[in-house]
Amino acid sequence: MSQKNKNGLIFLGGLVIGAAASWGASWFIRNKKGIHGDDILIRVKNMFLKEGPIEGSWIELKKVPFNKYALHTDIYYGGITRKENDELVQYEFYADAYTGAVLDLYRL
Repeated sequence: MSQKNKNGLIFLGGLVIGAAASWGASWFIRNKKGIHGDDILIRVKNMFLKEGPIEGSWIELKKVPFNKYALHTDIYYGGITRKENDELVQYEFYADAYTGAVLDLYRL
């Protein structure tokens, strides 16, 4: 096979992969099902459990619109309570309802 034919196949393969990725992204946007809030809470709890035990946790299971600068999405918000230096400390978090990514986490 000549180099020209190889380059043509590589280009065609890239084109097919690009089209598939574009279709997948548009399908995801149209069907925005997202991740269940309980699954997000499990992820956040597992992050905290790496540093020690937790006393309690919660998540609001209703999606809430979130807008910050150019970011427009829906979020779940929740909280974690754990002991630090023999005192209960509370944290709250916001997580993207579609990707599960933690967008903000802060100590109260």
